[in-house]
Amino acid sequence: QVQLVESGGGLVQAGGSLRLSCAASGSISSINVMGWYRQASGKTRELVAGIASGGTTNYKDSVKGRFTISRDNAKNTVYLQMNSLKPEDTAVYYCNLRENAKDGMDYWGKGTLVTVSS
Repeated sequence: QVQLVESGGGLVQAGGSLRLSCAASGSISSINVMGWYRQASGKTRELVAGIASGGTTNYKDSVKGRFTISRDNAKNTVYLQMNSLKPEDTAVYYCNLRENAKDGMDYWGKGTLVTVSS
């Protein structure tokens, strides 16, 4: 059974930093995209950053230059370094893994709360 376990969320002051981690376990295709989504209260879930197993990345425009996504394929772990945090970054952050194969599975972590105070 595939599991994604996030860690690193918490409460920080505006301008501070957090590093989120997500470790995947189980039978997972090596060709996949891992990413971070977030959902603020009353809003829809949105992609923050994604990284393919080959290293290609993409970011939500509002986090470019502040957030950095990376992964360790050997450890099946994805990270999100968040710097210069803003109150509008406050949300539950969810780790996601999507297998690229036809009918590949889409897995989600349970989420970790990031709260940025002004």
